[in-house]
Amino acid sequence: MALAPANSASTDPATGAEDEGVHAPGLQVFVFALFFIFGGITSLNDVIIPKLKELFTLNYTQAMLIQFCFFFAYAVIGIPGAILVKRTGYMRGAVIGLLTMMVGCLLFIPSAQTATYGLFLFALFVLATGVVMVQIVSNPLISLLGPAHTASSRLTFAQGFNSIGTTIFPFVGAVLILGGSAQSFWDVSRVVDPACAGTANAPEMSTVNRIAESQMISHTYLGLAMALLVIAGVVWLFRNRLQGERHEVSSLSASLELLRRPRFAFGALCIFLYVGAEVAIGSTLVNYLKSDHALCLTGQSAGKQLLFYWGGAMIGRFIGSAVLRAISPGKVLAGVAIGAILLVLVSIFTHGATAGNTLLAVGLMNSIMFPTIFTLACEKLGDRAADGSGIINVAICGGAIVPVLTGMLADTVSLRLALLLPVACYAVIAAYGFYARRPAAD
Repeated sequence: MALAPANSASTDPATGAEDEGVHAPGLQVFVFALFFIFGGITSLNDVIIPKLKELFTLNYTQAMLIQFCFFFAYAVIGIPGAILVKRTGYMRGAVIGLLTMMVGCLLFIPSAQTATYGLFLFALFVLATGVVMVQIVSNPLISLLGPAHTASSRLTFAQGFNSIGTTIFPFVGAVLILGGSAQSFWDVSRVVDPACAGTANAPEMSTVNRIAESQMISHTYLGLAMALLVIAGVVWLFRNRLQGERHEVSSLSASLELLRRPRFAFGALCIFLYVGAEVAIGSTLVNYLKSDHALCLTGQSAGKQLLFYWGGAMIGRFIGSAVLRAISPGKVLAGVAIGAILLVLVSIFTHGATAGNTLLAVGLMNSIMFPTIFTLACEKLGDRAADGSGIINVAICGGAIVPVLTGMLADTVSLRLALLLPVACYAVIAAYGFYARRPAAD
């Protein structure tokens, strides 16, 4: 999932020459790895949701608390995390974030051993706290590591690694966590469940069975914890490698003043709605594809189809980077938002393969939305772009609110009709595209 970049381009006040960034050979590779890790771990929630829903016999609202606890960390940790990074520096801030992620992963062990849903939610919040910290470091750092005039190119390339993570992690997670199928690891063919298990909640599972079924979750996150510890150790060894980093001092009140600008405030709202819609669809996809409305797939087979949702976003990012050079970003944003609306509506009002495939194709429409909304919202902010980035990072908490509301609708009406809420989100984003299709006024 893309995150807001900080604008680190600067000019030497004495010479007027462009700042060539911080010289730290090799650190770009480390930042690319961070993008891969936090993107993958975030998208792994799409596999955890159907698994815990089944284990604890949850309704959709209760299951969506997973995304609420994860993405609410953006609202809670975003600003304090930025302050901490300014005090400790990027490299030490990255170590803090990675170790916090490791602790969150380790908390899955007692959660699984006691089969307690509340502990799973707490573990996810701690994990998300570390993810937010790592993202606070990653975005400005990749801009800093090189000439200012190529910062956008580096960020786009780094976000490609983020997309690779969001594509790979759910696929592997479906194999390790959802299981229950004779499919080989690389087999993405659609295996139909004769019982069509996704149409209703299964009978309540005993505590003993929950503990047994939870073990693969804890084993998966234990493996992630070990990997994070190794990466944190490597970063710590190079903690003094970054020389010449600078941090601007800004107040919260000064940042919030940006919300008085209609173009920026509208853009921040659209970030909230976009992340909410993307996460809501991704979170419900496995259960949707398991349902008799769509494909009646087994859990593992449905989980593997997430490869096409997130993979579409990855491919669309590369296609979109070329399209945005030729067409107004506002018009492109409006076009893909309308495309997303049409795809979701077709999915809602059709059945079978058409319903499943069109919802998976929404990932392609999502691809360029975040960076385009961010760019349009922050256009002409100048030296206030970093403040704008901070607010937009907080707006990512839409991933906590919209999925829960979607879950409430699914419990009240149906999962199929609950997707009308993401449609409403995309409608607002389309309106913003038309509103911001012309350059911002100075």
